[in-house]
Amino acid sequence: MDAVSQAPRRAGRPPRSVLSRASITAAAVDLIGTEGYEGLTMSALARRLRVAPSALYNHAASKREVLTWVQDHVMTMVDFSAFRQGPWDDAVRSWARSYREVLAQHGPLVPVIAVMPVTDATETLLMYEEVTRGFLDAGWPEHRVVPTIVALESFIFGSALDVAAPNDIFDSGALGPRFPLFTSAVRSARGSDGGGEAGGAADIAFHAGLEAILAGLREQLAGYGDHGAPDQGTADRLYRPLGKC
Repeated sequence: MDAVSQAPRRAGRPPRSVLSRASITAAAVDLIGTEGYEGLTMSALARRLRVAPSALYNHAASKREVLTWVQDHVMTMVDFSAFRQGPWDDAVRSWARSYREVLAQHGPLVPVIAVMPVTDATETLLMYEEVTRGFLDAGWPEHRVVPTIVALESFIFGSALDVAAPNDIFDSGALGPRFPLFTSAVRSARGSDGGGEAGGAADIAFHAGLEAILAGLREQLAGYGDHGAPDQGTADRLYRPLGKC
């Protein structure tokens, strides 16, 4: 060998960093998937990446920043393109189905994303921007857009968790004779969901709930006046205090 090939490798940093936003995000998603939210610490993430915590902090300032990256990573998978091309209710249906499917594939992340602020989450804010544009273009009053999105997300997030529920979640067991109406209703539902196949009951419940929500939203939209104010009947339903019938 010549002198050049025998020269020892120079000490110091490698020419390219072994860490990146993408690699950190992927490791964080994997860590939450196996250890839960409580298991995601910067020290644990550094161990998962096989780097020193100081190296991790050179790329991510805090756990909060990592969680923002995780949130954005998930939201890039949600398809909201229908808001640019179709009726608002068809767009909501398409968006909700995609949103639920993505969240169901990342079940351990659902409780995390549900309470994560969207501050500095570019991809998440892009989704909300397009959804908001779709509602406004359809004639929704601006002050009703965010409450409507929150209502839809409450349903979508819960439906995503329901996908992982066991098929016998409503089995009353030995107490069945004491609660015959509910027990019979559960048995009847099982007979209509393809024999209790995985995802069958959850899918039926999701689609039924989504269509009911859409029907209610159409009614609300029809009740708004020219200036975005609801008529008296719509107002009574929207602003009725909790617990009042």
